[in-house]
Amino acid sequence: MNSNEKEKAYCPEDIPRLALARAAEGDAAGIADLYEPDAVLVIDDNGNTASGRVAIKIFYEQLLKSNPDFGSVSQRPVLKCGNLALTSSKLANGRITVEVARLQDDNSWLWVIDNPSFAMGKQ
Repeated sequence: MNSNEKEKAYCPEDIPRLALARAAEGDAAGIADLYEPDAVLVIDDNGNTASGRVAIKIFYEQLLKSNPDFGSVSQRPVLKCGNLALTSSKLANGRITVEVARLQDDNSWLWVIDNPSFAMGKQ
């Protein structure tokens, strides 16, 4: 199945679940498809970013090569305001992810801003 046939997030709560499932499959392109084409992803503790779906895919390709252990992830309640939603998860190491999702024309949701925290250095 190519990434165009993958399950879409029809509620903001679906995005983190889909991202973790695709990471477990080693599917960097599938993860990148959960972002808007011009989304921004924080890639380190210095605030450097990957901008755009292609750069985000490249980031995840590199990250997934290291076989990261995302540990247990507990999703925090989603906060919605119109066509925007704030998603967040708490990681086993105590770090918190923060993402902004936007409702798309097809009624799916995609991240537009992501500070995943798991990609950062150890505390």
